[in-house]
Amino acid sequence: MNINDVIIRLENKEDYREIENLVRESFWNVYRPGCSEHYVIHVLREDSAFVKELDFVMEKGGKLIGQNMFMKTVINADDGREIKVLTMGPIGITPELKRKGFGKILLDYSLEKAAELGFGAVLFEGNIGFYGKSGFDYASKFGIRYHDLPEDADSTFFLCKELTPGYLDGVTGVYQTPQGYYVDDDDLEEFDKGFPYKEKLKLPGQIF
Repeated sequence: MNINDVIIRLENKEDYREIENLVRESFWNVYRPGCSEHYVIHVLREDSAFVKELDFVMEKGGKLIGQNMFMKTVINADDGREIKVLTMGPIGITPELKRKGFGKILLDYSLEKAAELGFGAVLFEGNIGFYGKSGFDYASKFGIRYHDLPEDADSTFFLCKELTPGYLDGVTGVYQTPQGYYVDDDDLEEFDKGFPYKEKLKLPGQIF
């Protein structure tokens, strides 16, 4: 894909470190002091659920400015079936280019390619204000519950988009986050030592 000087392509091994640093810059002090997303990406690439055909990077003027990735997971349906779905992310844009439309271009392209590969639905945690513009809705509207979340808890962070219309018709059940997203804090700290020093700050709005 090429929109003016923007290119979206598959990630290759030569991109790994630069992308990890880009993700670190994008998520630093956003959801917690410091971040874990750059290490999560590092770990997920070696996970059996990782979808290499949907591991995208975005370039502008020859420079890497964004990335998105997908993982296979399941819904444990109430009727005993195991429904295959995707989850997504981290998805990140370099900080200086956030809120300029690049994230939506990357997201929409990624979802289109996932649909072309035959995947039926994507579920993940995100902000409906942004992701709703690309067709996501609250997963609760599809009858899908987030694992380990109390019934009366706020689930508006949990979003869903059908890539195949009607894919989730007649499905209710519990979504399972792939285990690869749960990284060890000590391993994270050790991995982070390989990057330039950045100060961890406790800021308003962080959730961890």
